[in-house]
Amino acid sequence: MHLAESRPYIPALMTAATTGISVPNLPAEIPFPHRHLLGIQELSPDEIGYLLDLSNAYAEHNRARGDKLDLMRNKTLINLFFEDSTRTRTSFELAGMRLGADVINIAVANSSIKKGETIIDTAMTLNAMHADALAVRHSNAGAVKLLSEKVNCAVINGGDGSHEHPTQALLDALTIRRHKGHLQGLLVALCGDVAHSRVARSNIYLLQTMGARVRVIAPPTLIPPAMERLGVEVFHDMRAGLEDCDIVMMLRLQRERMEGSFVPSVHEYFKFYGLDYDKLQHAKPDALIMHPGPMNRGVEIDSDVADDIDRSLIREQVEMGVAVRMACLDVLTRKRQADTP
Repeated sequence: MHLAESRPYIPALMTAATTGISVPNLPAEIPFPHRHLLGIQELSPDEIGYLLDLSNAYAEHNRARGDKLDLMRNKTLINLFFEDSTRTRTSFELAGMRLGADVINIAVANSSIKKGETIIDTAMTLNAMHADALAVRHSNAGAVKLLSEKVNCAVINGGDGSHEHPTQALLDALTIRRHKGHLQGLLVALCGDVAHSRVARSNIYLLQTMGARVRVIAPPTLIPPAMERLGVEVFHDMRAGLEDCDIVMMLRLQRERMEGSFVPSVHEYFKFYGLDYDKLQHAKPDALIMHPGPMNRGVEIDSDVADDIDRSLIREQVEMGVAVRMACLDVLTRKRQADTP
């Protein structure tokens, strides 16, 4: 069993004499050596465990309607989203505000970026603003990493092309762990558009790092070549793939990233790969249902299944997203402050 799973650090909320408000009781040393959060693949089990433990503390703080924190007081978070987003951008915005940060949302559609400014020029402009943290979403894989190499602040990848979406994988893992108590040994099925999904890639990295087994279920046209090299089990029959699964995570059919015809029709797709109770009965009786959102009801998932109050974790995933992003912003800005001479 991984160290992060066997001996979890669960911070308690306490009153800090310096601020007079509730803050997580953290170790003096931050067990997270990274300047940025660009992907899950670069993280160790203990680093993932630390982020999940801290995120859990923030989740409890938020549920208890705890005081607004001032861990990012006098610090600035900039949300720079080159792709349209409501859920993730709003989640980062709320996370920053709950930590006491000044939050700026840059509307790329109305910015100089749309007028031909390069990403390097954008980085130079952001450096001049002296931001402390930058949450970035971009349609091209690797663009967030390039930006991180040119700016002075901490950068969090809010999704880059079909590459990675680390905070989504962390919030999914936190949601699972809060219900199952652990990740080690669980059998998780990722179903749907795996080929175009950064969520699938980050979840595969995280779940396997933490000792879970992963299956991917999709038509051959939506499975990347040589998928087995990532250590996952590949199924094209959804009922067979769901056998004995603990978690069923549906993926959005990302038609905006598709060039050409990947599925015959939406109706045909739902018939074979949409989650309904008939297919779900092949998973374990206590299997839980997830979806990163936004959902296409009647395409990836039946409405009755999505709204099942006993088995669906979809709304809780949104809640955990704020807690995870609070933890990531907290860790990266505290580390940046500690590393600044």
